[in-house]
Amino acid sequence: MSLSTAIKLLPEVEAFLKGSPLTSFVGGKNFPAASGELIPTIDPGSGEKIADIEELTTAEVDRAVDIANASFADWAALPLEQRSSILLRLADAVEQRKAIIGQIEALDAGKIEAQAQGDVQNFVDTLRYFVKLANDVPKRTKLDVDGFEAWTYKQPWGACAFIFPWNFPFLLIGWGISPALAAGNTVVIKPAEDTSLSAIYLARLATEVGVPPGVINVVTGRGATVGSALTHNSKIKRMSFTGSPEVGQLVGEACGRNLVPVKLELGGKGAAVVFDDVDVPATAAALVGAITFHSGQVCCDATRWLIQKSIYNEFVEECKQLMSAIRIGHPLDPNSQMGPVVNPKQCDRVLGYQQKGTAGGAECIYGGGPATVEGYQGNYVKPALLSGSLDNVAAREEIFGPVAYLATFESEEEAIQMANDTDYGLANSVWTADSARAARVAEAMEAGNSWINAHNVFAQGVPYGGVKRSGLGGGVLSPETLMDYYRSTSVVRPLPAK
Repeated sequence: MSLSTAIKLLPEVEAFLKGSPLTSFVGGKNFPAASGELIPTIDPGSGEKIADIEELTTAEVDRAVDIANASFADWAALPLEQRSSILLRLADAVEQRKAIIGQIEALDAGKIEAQAQGDVQNFVDTLRYFVKLANDVPKRTKLDVDGFEAWTYKQPWGACAFIFPWNFPFLLIGWGISPALAAGNTVVIKPAEDTSLSAIYLARLATEVGVPPGVINVVTGRGATVGSALTHNSKIKRMSFTGSPEVGQLVGEACGRNLVPVKLELGGKGAAVVFDDVDVPATAAALVGAITFHSGQVCCDATRWLIQKSIYNEFVEECKQLMSAIRIGHPLDPNSQMGPVVNPKQCDRVLGYQQKGTAGGAECIYGGGPATVEGYQGNYVKPALLSGSLDNVAAREEIFGPVAYLATFESEEEAIQMANDTDYGLANSVWTADSARAARVAEAMEAGNSWINAHNVFAQGVPYGGVKRSGLGGGVLSPETLMDYYRSTSVVRPLPAK
């Protein structure tokens, strides 16, 4: 670890990072890679290395899956009350270490520290939610069928695999593994190679608080090696992938060949439809806040802003003022409002789309380009507003950065057509004071999620998932999600004729 002296770490975080190289964690213990190949973990805010992780081989990933499956029978056989108690103890332990995990997450993923702590709390709340939900699921459900005694019997699947992206590492682990664990499955987690640290910390903590060995396992390495090995393993009982549509197609194809059920949570190019009866300053503040939150690295973000023509100029001027006041800085600086993007490749991607967009005819109406943060050589970019035809590449493709593309509409019908004219279907929002119109537009938009006068809203109990290129196989955060992690057996006995 070689960090700038300006970066002040908690003693527990320093101690964790000094354990580098950090190994995978399988079967309740460190799981070193035989090859010894290391992948550096870089602080996106400073460009400095904070640790190394190890890369497993395919054979080692396969062994991790075998260990998870071997641990499944004992975990699934635990009385529900005992399993729930163990998971709630883990939730409590994570909550008690929110500052520690939050700082690890901020340093690793480039998240503003307060936002990273919010992600940790989200993990805690999600785990508690699914534990409570699982306590109310009947194993046997009687079926009323003439001439037969019949019922369904629910039980967990076995070892479930999860491949997570780098933008919300700890939060998404909570969304993914909580229902699986609560239902009685074991899990194998493959975090992104850029942001593996919080997953490793979680697996170690789980063992410390009494989660049985082999229930929560973490395998580290690159997607092309470790992710591919996990995806192609036929002993996995369920697969969940969160990431790009391009990789999601490969994951889905591999799982299809093995007949492994798969859940794909993929990208988005969401629209915010803004009508002329809104409170312009409040709506502009909400959308600027959304596009700059975690530097725009949010799959469900509103990246296409469709503004009713009569308020377009007023709206743009309000957004410019708000963006000009945003303080860009290191994630551990309490004065920072927007941090870096995750790595130089992502920085080049964001800047490249700005250039391709303007070269293709879009107008840059505010910002854009690299940002400078004194004292740090991080991956900083300025937020940007582009405008023009929605046929532009910057309006069609997912940028995954703080870049919004603006266009105007005149009628409700035109707005709906513009919002739906995309290959993606994750999340949109409609902004209006007319509640009837809000409901009409929200229901007419082709996406898994429609929000009214808000964006990026995640309520436990409300299904969240995508359609079209944004995903398949069910969503997250709801009772339906929990049911994905039970397999159902139908039991039927013919009754004697009367």
